[in-house]
Amino acid sequence: MDRKKERIDALAASGGSASTALLDSEDAKSGGGSIIADAWRRLRVSPVFWVGAIIVLLFLLLAIFADLIAPHDPGQLLLRSQTRLSRNQLAPPQPGFPLGGDLLGRDEFSRLVLGSRQTLLVGVFATAIGLAGGMILGTLAGAFGGVVDTVVMRVVDVMLSIPGLLLAISIAALFTTPSQWSVIIAVAVVQIPVFARLLRGQMLAQRGTDHVLAARALGVRRAPIVFRHMLPNSMSPVIVQATVVVAVSIIDAAALSFLGLGSQDVATPEWGQMLGEAQQKIDSYPALAFWPAGCIVVVALGFTLLGESLREALDPKNRR
Repeated sequence: MDRKKERIDALAASGGSASTALLDSEDAKSGGGSIIADAWRRLRVSPVFWVGAIIVLLFLLLAIFADLIAPHDPGQLLLRSQTRLSRNQLAPPQPGFPLGGDLLGRDEFSRLVLGSRQTLLVGVFATAIGLAGGMILGTLAGAFGGVVDTVVMRVVDVMLSIPGLLLAISIAALFTTPSQWSVIIAVAVVQIPVFARLLRGQMLAQRGTDHVLAARALGVRRAPIVFRHMLPNSMSPVIVQATVVVAVSIIDAAALSFLGLGSQDVATPEWGQMLGEAQQKIDSYPALAFWPAGCIVVVALGFTLLGESLREALDPKNRR
């Protein structure tokens, strides 16, 4: 029995199909390697991948070392004396304050730098929660099928029929006290059906593979088949999708904060919140909106380029 289980595990590790084994043997004859090595050979010559990777890396470093980079406390009114809203006057850029001050006389550059950390936290946590919820629903639908699959997919279809941003706004509005966590939960719920449908499709494809059929023929229980063979072989597209979803989560979170449904703590900056505050003087000082909006666009672009590059590199249709 142990020897048979080892053979099943070997089939699972190779992808579980004769066609995959044939492709691997052909790659070996032609000097190829594993799927990961083959994907890396395409990624390292892809300018799109490197642009996305550099943007994401710089964003991560900025968020991690924000306390060291920001020259001032983002909540202190250091330029208050130069701010005259009644006269439509804000503190201009000056030594020590490269972007000048905001509507309350706070250092705009420091708030922009510290805001990257809040944006990263919202994007990562929302994606992680959405991924966890989607994995639960997708695994149930793909593993059991039948009535369970029908019920889960109908719930997913209902959620997907509602525009994502509208659903996020509706969920965030249910919280009596808007906060960063209300934004995270609202954005995460929107992403759950995306991951659920993707994982369910991958699980259904795995149900007909050789290693799953062999395990069933040997009488292996459903749980080991799902968690040892089907689920691990279905996760690659889901993980790649998570990279793209981070960009969507950042944009949705910024939209909720812009609408006033995010954190109300003005001492803790967030790019969407800064964009909302800038609307009061956007006609006279468009730079107040340009900087946070530009950061949101660039970071979302970086994650999108990185995710799309990974998706193309790991696509078996692109293997040569």
